[in-house]
Amino acid sequence: MTKVYNRIENITGSVIAVNATGVKNEELAIVTTRFGKSLAQVTKIDGERVSLQVFAGGRGISTDDEVRFLGRTMRVAASESMLGRIFDGSGTARDAGPEIEENQVSIGGPSFNPARRIIPKNMIRTGIPMIDLFNTLVVSQKLPIFSSSGEPYNELLARIAMQAEVDIIVLGGMGLKYDDYLYFKETLEDGGALTRTVMFVHTASDPTVECLMVPDMSLAVAEEFAMKGKNVLVLLTDMTNFADAMKELAITQEQVPSNRGYPGDLYSQLASRYEKAVDIEGENGGSITILAVTTMPGDDVTHPVPDNTGYITEGQFYLKGGRIEPFGSLSRLKQQVNGTTRKDHRTLMDAMIKLYAAYKDTAEKKSMGFNMSAWDEKLLQYGALFEKQMMDLNINISLEDALDRGWEILATCFAKEETGIKTDLIAEFWPKGM
Repeated sequence: MTKVYNRIENITGSVIAVNATGVKNEELAIVTTRFGKSLAQVTKIDGERVSLQVFAGGRGISTDDEVRFLGRTMRVAASESMLGRIFDGSGTARDAGPEIEENQVSIGGPSFNPARRIIPKNMIRTGIPMIDLFNTLVVSQKLPIFSSSGEPYNELLARIAMQAEVDIIVLGGMGLKYDDYLYFKETLEDGGALTRTVMFVHTASDPTVECLMVPDMSLAVAEEFAMKGKNVLVLLTDMTNFADAMKELAITQEQVPSNRGYPGDLYSQLASRYEKAVDIEGENGGSITILAVTTMPGDDVTHPVPDNTGYITEGQFYLKGGRIEPFGSLSRLKQQVNGTTRKDHRTLMDAMIKLYAAYKDTAEKKSMGFNMSAWDEKLLQYGALFEKQMMDLNINISLEDALDRGWEILATCFAKEETGIKTDLIAEFWPKGM
């Protein structure tokens, strides 16, 4: 039974307060003003005083406007009709298509039952050598992409969305510039990937509270597909915008701030989203894998958002200088799969990174004016080829082709005995005639 109130006790920005009974936290309401109707969500209950965040903002609301509680929390449609569609942070169609009403599910529920989870054992191929070869993405993994402002993280997510070998892509955008929203839409359309994609987009001009809904809506839809046997990749950008929206609402609600003004439950709020990653047991069990951009203000990895994220996730990708940085990046689950891809995978990966580290030392010596030895010249040649043929994010090749290319780069720059690789692997994989 819905409850209707016609007296608003307080209006502070986009937060209103009414005296009400029998209302639950996060319950939805409809606020009717002379300008129209807007959804609102309960964010705080203090006795009979109920605070609500109005999605459309507080502008135009008067104290005698109607507040009608709906008796339920936020829901989102979760069906195959959503594929190829774009929605906003409240679940309303942003494209020209019809609203979808079937199979409404609540958002923000608990993580999947741990008893039905299985140990990750399959890789997700992306066609990006710095991921597939050096820091393999594993089914049901949760990984952030740590990035400074200005790095092409949206372009990276779009490429992964087009190339990842999964059944369904769910893309959640938070605080996107309108140009970035159009970029995702047009890139996925042109690449033919939009038909297997569901997009939830919150732009910088949309209500702040909708930003908080995007991860929960994306993950609720992903769970429905995963329970139907689909392998789902959830791409989120940008979790720092999500945390900033949390901070903005916490300040409005006069919560006691924690580190740098963020709410004290920042860690648990992030963890409750990342922990939705799962590989479900059984023949018809699917999976949810999460890749989420986390921008680092001032390139500061100790900022509260990336700092807390690092304790939750299973590694990270560092995006720096337009490339995935090999030293800061880490996939803690790669050993679950890269022992079964090709027998030279682990050895080649280790050898190439070791030589690239030696190249970085040599490049630093050269910049300081040291004389270069013959070995140094080989390292400099190797570093240039490695960055051009492996680290460039425009490269799109299979894992097997990346492994073959790795051997070719080594053979171009070094003698066999200089690589430190086992003789039997060199005999099998070293390029013929080199």
